[in-house]
Amino acid sequence: MDDTARRGRGTQPDRFAALRDEIAADPANASYTAQGWRPLITGSPASRVLIVSQAPGRRAQESGIPFNDASGDRLLRWLGVTRPEFDDVSRFAIVPMDFYYPGKGASGDLPPRRGIAEAWHPRILSVVRPKLTILVGAHAQRFHLGDRRRPTLTETVRAWREVGPDVIPVVHPSPLNVGWHQRNPWFEEELVPDLRRRVAAALGTGGAEA
Repeated sequence: MDDTARRGRGTQPDRFAALRDEIAADPANASYTAQGWRPLITGSPASRVLIVSQAPGRRAQESGIPFNDASGDRLLRWLGVTRPEFDDVSRFAIVPMDFYYPGKGASGDLPPRRGIAEAWHPRILSVVRPKLTILVGAHAQRFHLGDRRRPTLTETVRAWREVGPDVIPVVHPSPLNVGWHQRNPWFEEELVPDLRRRVAAALGTGGAEA
């Protein structure tokens, strides 16, 4: 049994497992399947919080554990949850814009492939009905917010209160974004505490403070 299946036991993950098998069998993903990689999507019909992310990093892809890196450590701190809580598919579904590590580019990882989210996200969202959706990064925000998105990522994230009570956009938690955080201290001071409160409410654990 792989890590994804193990985390899904007891949470009725069958429909997610079936979708994962279909994604793996998609001819567009044949080169990844040939490497022995599985699509890195986790969740269940019971998931209360949906995280729409960019694409797995290499370490996450090879381990089969979403956000299994420094970005994940920062994301968990923002959410105010532990790793076991984050890995519990009755609490969190993690659905990237591309389900496989896209490879290295000139300045970091390559972006998600075009067409992947369009083909699969509507089907995935027919399975999970989260109380809160967190959109991580510009790719997720562009696809899922549509005309609610502002001209830039910073403007979109800064307007998080206007997006809606059940959706919140955030910047990618990559350590490479240190400059962005220095220029935008409001993110840690204002958005992160609000994010923790919303996550705690969605999970039914009450208010959460920094």
